Amino acid sequence: MRILHTADWHLGRSLEGRSRLEEQAQFLDELIKIVDDEKIDVVLMAGDAFDTVNPPAVAEQLFYDSISRLSNGGKRPVSIIAGNHDNPDRLSAASPLAYGQGIQLIGLPTMNVQTIDVPATNETLKLAALPYPSESRLAEVLSDSHEEIILRDKYDQRIQGIFDVMSKSFTPETVNIAMSHIYVTGGSSTDSERPIEVGGAYTVAATSLPEAAQYVALGHLHRPQMVSRAKTLARYSGSPLAYSFSEAGYAKSVTILDAKPGHQVEMSEVFLSSGKPLVRWKAKEGLSQVYTWLDEGKDKNAWIDLEIHVTNALSIEEIHRLRKHHSGLIHIRPVFEELEKVRAESAVKMNTPIDELFVRFYEKQTGGAQPEPELTKIFLELITDEADEDGEDV
Repeated sequence: MRILHTADWHLGRSLEGRSRLEEQAQFLDELIKIVDDEKIDVVLMAGDAFDTVNPPAVAEQLFYDSISRLSNGGKRPVSIIAGNHDNPDRLSAASPLAYGQGIQLIGLPTMNVQTIDVPATNETLKLAALPYPSESRLAEVLSDSHEEIILRDKYDQRIQGIFDVMSKSFTPETVNIAMSHIYVTGGSSTDSERPIEVGGAYTVAATSLPEAAQYVALGHLHRPQMVSRAKTLARYSGSPLAYSFSEAGYAKSVTILDAKPGHQVEMSEVFLSSGKPLVRWKAKEGLSQVYTWLDEGKDKNAWIDLEIHVTNALSIEEIHRLRKHHSGLIHIRPVFEELEKVRAESAVKMNTPIDELFVRFYEKQTGGAQPEPELTKIFLELITDEADEDGEDV
C-alpha cells in the first residue's frame, strides 16, 4: 500500500497579523492532487491540524472540506490525531460523521490500535496512533517530583510503555505503523513551534520509539527530518508552509511510504510548491538598495523580513511608502551604522585578552604609564587564584 504522511497544517495561523488561509487552501489543493497523482491508498496526518484550540470557523470549514476530498467518499482511509495546538475533544467531535467517510479523528491518547482496511489494495493497516500525550491528556500524574530529570525519565518511560503495549497488536500479516505528536530528543526545531516540553521534561528518547513498527510518522517539528538513533524508520514530515522566518529557505514536503507486510518500508519525499516563501533582505546600502530591489520585482510573491542600514531613523511616511510598494513586507528593522560600530567595539573588547585589558586600565588610571611586567604577572595570578576558588577555568 502507498501511505502519505503529513503534519502540522496549523490552519488559521497568521504571520504578524497577515492571514495565511489562502496559502493553506492552496496547499490542501496541492495535497489532494499529490494524493491522486501518486495513487495514495492511506493518508496519515500527525497532529496540529489547527493553530489554536479555538480555530476560526473558516479554518474548520477548510479542514472538513479538505479531508472529505482526501477520503474520496470513503475509498481512501484518512487518520488524523490531535497535536498540542488542537483541542482533542473538538477535533474528535465530528468522529461519528467522519467515520462514515473512512476518516478517523483521534483526540485523546489511547492504547487502542486502529485496524484500517485499505480497499484499494485489499490489505490491512495496524496503526498505533498516539495523539499528543501530555500529563493532562493522559489524565495521569507521572511523578510527584518537580525535578526536570526525574519527570523527563518518567515521561519517556510512560510513552515507551504505551508504544510497547500497542505494538503487541502488530501482526506479520499487516502493515504496522506508529504515529504520534511528540518531541523526540535531538530533533531540529524552529521558532514557529510552540514548545510542548515543560522545561525539557516532555521529551522522548529516539530509542523509545516502537521498534516493532515499520515506520513512525511524527508531528510537531516543522523541518522535515529523519530521527537519528531510532531503532526503526522514524520521521517528521514537517509543516507544509514556513511559519516563521527561522524557516526561511527550507524546502517543504510530504513523505510517501511504500509498505507491505514483513518488508522494510520504502520512503520518498514529494516537495511542495504552495504558499509564499519567507525571505530575509539585508540592505547594507540603505534605502536606495531597497527601492532598486522593489523596482526589479525581487521576491514579489514573498513575505519579507527587511533589515536596512541607515544613518537616520526611518520616518513613518517612509515606512508606509515601503509597505505600499510591497505588501509582503512584514518586519522593517533599521540598523544604525554608528550603533553597529559601538557594538563591534564592544565585541572586540569581549575578545581582548585579560592581560591586555589590565594594561589599558592601568594606562587610563595613571595617565598613560605602562605597568611593570611583574605587576601584570601578579594581577594574572590573583585572577587565576580567584577563579580556582570558584571552581572555574580561566
